[in-house]
Amino acid sequence: MPGNTLNLTLVTSHETTNLNWFLRPAGSPRPILLQPGTQVSLTSSPGQAVLSILNISHKWAGEYTCRFEAQGFRWELYQVVKVPLQATDVARLPDQLSISCATSPSFQLSCCLPSTHLVYTASWSPTEGSKASLVNTPGSWCLVLTVQRCPAADTTYTCELQSPGLTPLRVPVSVTIIQDGDATCPEDSSAVAWNVTKAGHVAQAPCPVNRTGVVKRTCGPDGSWEPIHGGCTDTGVLALFHRAWLLRAGQGWPAVEAPQILAELSEQAKVVSSPSDLLALLGTISFLAKVVVDARIQLNRSALEALLKTTDKVLDLDTSSLWTPARAQKPSTGSDLLLAVETLARSLCPQDHPFSFSLQNVRLQTQLLGPFPADYRVSFPTRPPLRAHIPRCSLAPLGRNGTNVSITSLVLRKLDRLLPSSYGQGLGDSVYATPGLVLAISVMAGGQAFDQGEVVMDFGGTGGTPHCVFWDHSLFRGKGGWSDEGCQVQTARASPTTRCVCRHLTAFSVLTSPDTVPENLTLERLSQVGLGASIVALLVCLGVYRLVWRVVAQSKVAYLRHTALLNVVLCLLAADACFLGAPLLPPGPRSPLCLAAAFLCHFLYLATFFWMLAQALMLAHQLLFVFDQLSQCRVLSLMVVLGYVCPMGFAGAALALYLPRGQYLREGACWLSGKGGALYTFVGPVLAIVAVNGLVLAMAVRKLLRPSPSEGPRAERRQALLAVIKALLVLTPIFGLTWGLGLATLLEEVSTVPHYIFTILNTTQGVFILLFGCLMDKKVREALLKRFCRSQSPNSTISLATYETYIPEQSQGRSEDTR
Repeated sequence: MPGNTLNLTLVTSHETTNLNWFLRPAGSPRPILLQPGTQVSLTSSPGQAVLSILNISHKWAGEYTCRFEAQGFRWELYQVVKVPLQATDVARLPDQLSISCATSPSFQLSCCLPSTHLVYTASWSPTEGSKASLVNTPGSWCLVLTVQRCPAADTTYTCELQSPGLTPLRVPVSVTIIQDGDATCPEDSSAVAWNVTKAGHVAQAPCPVNRTGVVKRTCGPDGSWEPIHGGCTDTGVLALFHRAWLLRAGQGWPAVEAPQILAELSEQAKVVSSPSDLLALLGTISFLAKVVVDARIQLNRSALEALLKTTDKVLDLDTSSLWTPARAQKPSTGSDLLLAVETLARSLCPQDHPFSFSLQNVRLQTQLLGPFPADYRVSFPTRPPLRAHIPRCSLAPLGRNGTNVSITSLVLRKLDRLLPSSYGQGLGDSVYATPGLVLAISVMAGGQAFDQGEVVMDFGGTGGTPHCVFWDHSLFRGKGGWSDEGCQVQTARASPTTRCVCRHLTAFSVLTSPDTVPENLTLERLSQVGLGASIVALLVCLGVYRLVWRVVAQSKVAYLRHTALLNVVLCLLAADACFLGAPLLPPGPRSPLCLAAAFLCHFLYLATFFWMLAQALMLAHQLLFVFDQLSQCRVLSLMVVLGYVCPMGFAGAALALYLPRGQYLREGACWLSGKGGALYTFVGPVLAIVAVNGLVLAMAVRKLLRPSPSEGPRAERRQALLAVIKALLVLTPIFGLTWGLGLATLLEEVSTVPHYIFTILNTTQGVFILLFGCLMDKKVREALLKRFCRSQSPNSTISLATYETYIPEQSQGRSEDTR
């Protein structure tokens, strides 16, 4: 019964062959083959065969036949299944009515039933002042009640359906009488004849000839008409939709009917004039795609040409009047069309390859490769131009068993504007533009579709910042969205063509972000000059340490502090050199040099910050534990572990985790990508270290601003304060401010000011370290003066010694330890 499962079981003691189930619905002249589908299930076991139909309704009522062969004879068994109608099977027009007896003293009510094997009698009540008549239509019949005398009060009319042995089925229609003083909407005959309707009620009108459905219009509370909703569907388009739906459910011959429906769709696409027509047409294509896949049907050239012609016409339909309302009713409309056309296009018979087809909005090229396929290349003379290449290494595994490999390349124009503006996690919430083309590549081998393999695509005429993407039908609960997972940009920035490399096969395109800061020569040159200056400054810093190391690293604390600063210089020097040379390398995950450069930059910059953290922790220990002596060997070992092992762990984990996902490298650059999470393995530790160093700096300030009673005058305490916090005051603000602005450039996509400030401060860090971390150190300056000014007069030496006498012994010792 409706909503239940129908089970028909054949039990036999003999072996059966060629067993098939058929259904002849009411009013149908011939039986219909039943195949496995969304509602039909066929199971068999020795001596038994079972036909199961889920969610049975009146559409499954009729005469069932089981045909089989046994003992050399052909057998046919029959069973008539009758399914009672439900209230939802009865069409009422209208289902409610408000009427003014002054303007419309008479009206009609209709109650329509589909044809079934059950015999129904229909009657209306009340019948006073009314007349009922029977009207037959193809596949249904209607009982029309003509009310010749308007009732004085609100009345509920009931259409009662009776069949022997069944509970009567009653369908009500409420009629509201408009009284004097009621707010109403006036008559309107602009498109459809709308009668006077009471405020708050819904007026209904039948569709014109050759169209099916009901249009509705609400009369607002203030007596004004609201927009028309509902829709009328062309009877021809609706008939094809029902045929495709039945095929999907399990009724019919898919191999025969699917090509027939595709051929008829091409003509029906010309009559699409409403959103309901468009939805019915697209629904038919989607049903056929699922039928073709489930039944493993191979289409001939004529069927595929009919599909492509239909698709071309559909993509040319008006967006505002047809596509926009259709997408409002079903947001996944564009995504469903892409999936259906892509599925049907790759179902061409092997003997019909190669096949080429071209229209304004649709271009198709197919090719059948042998068991040992070579590189696959295809190009389309579109605007902008489009090329694709699948390397031999991706195709070779598919032909190992002597199987032919077929490749279908489909280009759809204007489809991108019909897809939802939805973007996956890696693309964020920005607004993107597309070149107007969607490329779908399908590979078939042995009757199966393969979606794994590398494909290289060149999209011409792209501007802004390109992003290689594919359409992921699984995103946003099946509505679909653009995703960049597994795709990378490989083209140089100055090239007008965007080269995309993806490690899977599906529908691809290129997104451009117009709101991002454009690549410009000023920023690039500024970055190159700053990095060059930083490298020179760091080399000078190494030379200075080579000259004065024995003098400045005499005490234990000074040795550890300068060792940390020396490692900062070494790491930053190597990182800047690597970062400066990275743009010269070919970008992309296929370039080992680019991968190595990105990994080294990640590791070396992290090592710079971890050595800064080591210095900060050492000074924090001196502030908190004044009388606790540090073991130089133990502290140096811990600093090496912190400075090199920890950043190596972060860099290695990022490489192992994000490279297989295609989310390690930034598109078009040898640096970490910010779309998957690789960049956060750098930004996260850096911000944490900057926060710790800021805390240590605050501890030092608080400690020295609250001296003990035994300390000297305020001037001496301030001088000690400057000596203690000098290293952190140089490194922490510079690094913190620079990378804080770097975070601002990620959040702010319009203004160029943060980008310029970030570039200037970030690329000149070596200069700051040379000036403030090295040359402004008193011990370093003294050592340089002693080394280069030995021939000066004794007055200079006396002056320097005199400067030293201004520092009391206690303060001088403390200042030396903290440097």
